[in-house]
Amino acid sequence: MNPLLFLLKPGFYDGPGDPYYCPYCMMFEGVLKVYPRLTHQLELRYVDFKKPRQEIIDLIGEENQSCPVIVFDQSYASLLPFKANRYGDRLFLNEPEEIGLFLSRVFQIPRPHF
Repeated sequence: MNPLLFLLKPGFYDGPGDPYYCPYCMMFEGVLKVYPRLTHQLELRYVDFKKPRQEIIDLIGEENQSCPVIVFDQSYASLLPFKANRYGDRLFLNEPEEIGLFLSRVFQIPRPHF
């Protein structure tokens, strides 16, 4: 299974006023734009802001439906310099810094500088 990256669809509403975008998701939109080959190496899915986000819940549980989140199998675990979160037999990362390091390690792109 290719790693599965979930991002929020931009232009969502969270109360009155103008629409929003998720700045952390947009960070990865930028990474995908600069390194377009990632779009062939990852499975990318966009989800609505409104919860529940059933597609994520089905993979990693209701308590883990934040975005961005990347879901992957055990075969990638040895490439990480830190421990991934686990839900059943799936691993996932939901911190932007960790997702960035994952992409760097797994797909040999430059690492993020935070």
